[in-house]
Amino acid sequence: MSLVKLFWVPPAVKILDNMSGHSKWSTIKHQKAIEDSKRSSVFTKIAKKIHIAVKKGGSGDVDSNPYLRACVDEARSVNMPRENIQRAIDKASGVGSDSVVEEVVYEAYGPYGVGILITAVTDNRNRTSGEVKSVLDKHSAKLGGPGSVSYMKSISPLPKVSVYESDKKQITNLIDLLSELDDVVEVWSNLD
Repeated sequence: MSLVKLFWVPPAVKILDNMSGHSKWSTIKHQKAIEDSKRSSVFTKIAKKIHIAVKKGGSGDVDSNPYLRACVDEARSVNMPRENIQRAIDKASGVGSDSVVEEVVYEAYGPYGVGILITAVTDNRNRTSGEVKSVLDKHSAKLGGPGSVSYMKSISPLPKVSVYESDKKQITNLIDLLSELDDVVEVWSNLD
């Protein structure tokens, strides 16, 4: 007895040889996501600078507050939408907002005795403190007490710390990591 095939099965054929496995839209979508992520972090930092400027200048009026004027100009230079600028000003002024956002300054000593001032704007001091301490600990830096680094800004000439080029990279890496934290607005150091 012989077995008879009941169904005809076509041989396997590769239908489309020239497809690369992804579409152009997929590539555009991923590139756009990366750009949007970078823009949002820049917008967040500028919004926090606007918050500091409103508190420092005492008003949310751009014409009467020079600090705010400078921040708004910076926001416009990176194409931040007007709605986002106005929302940041309103939040800092306390219009329609329940959360309390405050400015916090951390003073630290990095490797080789480099003084570092870290200015942050946060609604949660504990979270920001933990993030800053974590980055400092990983790079053998320590938090200092109030006034331990800030006094250097009032001394003339400013005391600078000089280190070898190989060691300078370690310190600049620490400063870059601190600058990338969400709540951190400004990082200052006396590195030469």
